[in-house]
Amino acid sequence: MTMIELKNQTAVITGAGKGIGRAAAEALAAEGVHLGLIARSASDLESLSSELKEKYGVNVFVQPADVSVRTEIEAAVTSLHEQLGAIDILINNAGTASFGKLAEMDPDEWERIIRVNLMGPYYTTRAALPFMLEQNSGSILNVSSTAGEKGFATGSAYCASKAALNGMSEALMQEVRKSNIRVTTLTPSTVNTELAANNNLPIGDEDRMMQPEDVADLMLATLKLPARVFVKSAGIWTTNPQ
Repeated sequence: MTMIELKNQTAVITGAGKGIGRAAAEALAAEGVHLGLIARSASDLESLSSELKEKYGVNVFVQPADVSVRTEIEAAVTSLHEQLGAIDILINNAGTASFGKLAEMDPDEWERIIRVNLMGPYYTTRAALPFMLEQNSGSILNVSSTAGEKGFATGSAYCASKAALNGMSEALMQEVRKSNIRVTTLTPSTVNTELAANNNLPIGDEDRMMQPEDVADLMLATLKLPARVFVKSAGIWTTNPQ
């Protein structure tokens, strides 16, 4: 099997300043992929951009934006496409989480989670997809969660957002596969990130708990498959969590 050479491809990554997004940016840069990075924090993006350009010699462009605000993310994607010249890979990684019983969680917070985790990937994909359709190729990776496959108490908003993202990904895959666009849904269990720590999730010992780099490695393996095939969905779990 001949694997795809990623060098000189272009990728747009949301939530790129921290966690899985940052790990994905570094993994792709190491492969020679030119990057367009999106996050809310301009300082996180600028720091990462300087580091990757110096270390790997790739082009890196940044656009601070909130994925849940349609006008912001549309402008960001359009600008990055102009600077990169193409969008070969889109990684919808930006996400948020907070937990509480359905009847007790503030409705505004419940809706915020839906806006970021579902509407964000929708807005971003809708902005990037015309460029992929025009070039008749592309790969879209949507970072979902095991929470989108099975609900748990206090997780109604987060589980609903990720379950909806899974459904959107499946439908999109069926729409665009005839245009040589591959859509993959990733469903990791808990990853040792700042988001997990802030929500008091059990992230445990670094040697035993899944790291953002592990998810990034799965992304690379998926993207390198021959263009004739793709991974529809892939779960990655910690082997022996504490």
